[in-house]
Amino acid sequence: MNVSSGPHRTGVLVVGGGEAGLALATELRDLGYTEQITIVGQEPYPPYQRPPLSKGFLHGTDDEETLALRSPNFLSERRITVWDGLRVEALELGDNGGTATLKDGSALQFTRLALTTGATARRLAVAGMDLRGVHTLRTIQDAIALRAALDSGSRVVVIGGGFIGLEVAAAARAKGASVTVVESTSRLLQRVCAPPLSAHCLQVHCDAGIEVLLEATVTALSGDGSGSVAGVELADGRTLPATVVVVGVGAVPATELAEKAGLSCRNGIVVDNAGQTTHRRVVAAGDCTVQPHPHLAGELLRIESVNNAVEQAKSAAHTLLGLKPPSRGVPWFWSDQGNIKIQMAGISHGHDEWVVRAEPGRLTVLYFRRGRLIAADVANNPRDFMAVKRALGDGLTIEPAHATDRKTPLKELLQRG
Repeated sequence: MNVSSGPHRTGVLVVGGGEAGLALATELRDLGYTEQITIVGQEPYPPYQRPPLSKGFLHGTDDEETLALRSPNFLSERRITVWDGLRVEALELGDNGGTATLKDGSALQFTRLALTTGATARRLAVAGMDLRGVHTLRTIQDAIALRAALDSGSRVVVIGGGFIGLEVAAAARAKGASVTVVESTSRLLQRVCAPPLSAHCLQVHCDAGIEVLLEATVTALSGDGSGSVAGVELADGRTLPATVVVVGVGAVPATELAEKAGLSCRNGIVVDNAGQTTHRRVVAAGDCTVQPHPHLAGELLRIESVNNAVEQAKSAAHTLLGLKPPSRGVPWFWSDQGNIKIQMAGISHGHDEWVVRAEPGRLTVLYFRRGRLIAADVANNPRDFMAVKRALGDGLTIEPAHATDRKTPLKELLQRG
């Protein structure tokens, strides 16, 4: 989109056109805010869903149209203006608002500011990242390119055994590709779950014909002489043949604007539980933020999920209008990986004990802190997921000693703490 040099004015400027940005703008309208709301998004698309990019979009069940979060009519009716394909280069903040300078040179003056800038895919610090056939997955354009590259003749190497990497691996294998996952740590999903779920996922992916290499370090990506990737070189001297390489080694919060504007940032824009930054007229929400840890006093936590982005955005909208934010719901997350549907409720980071409930094809890991239930990871067992989500929302817990009783449904074990 091209914008004339202006200057333009808006009541609230939302920088970032993802789930958090649109949720914040929509909540402002629901709260009765009547002034102009402008969303400026860097990608050349209106706000869209990101989770399906590594799931249904790669499988071909979703397309660009179904990814859209809201229709143009919805945005028009809510009087939410979206400027897509534009980058905010700088922010000047004052006591009564500020000015944003866009990449095309235009200026946008605002009264209040919301930063929902998200995150970018982390690049691997090795030679060969710029070869053709090397992909990351964060945007629609990334997903379009990757989907076109996956077919039954592909030799795919996925670097990173986290959620994105395993979802891509499962999608590639479903298309008939030869797939190898390379993970530098000792188990899959090590950053986000306990060993029992890691082992369960490893077995399921291996049974699907995916090769998984643990404690394997990538040293370089090698080419075929014409600019295309041909192999992945490991520290032990092996080279894995590859026609497609997918780098899924995490995301980097987009904090550059916030840092330049003088906001506090620590691996994310620092906000409180209401989405307030260190500037009274600026809020932030979504993957670009860090927020107070729910279990460890004084620590900050970055939560990458749609649920968090939306909940945080709603709180931030209240804060912008000087209203008390509503209570936050229970954090939750999901991941589809071939025959595994993983659902997570609560925040397990900070746990000091876990209990496993397992049966053929299903697994539940319950996390406790000081004897109280704080989270659960569930594989192919939606009843347990819903029971824990309800328990956390209602202030209920489970006695760890009773939780291993698989004969008793989890919902019957819930009790007041």
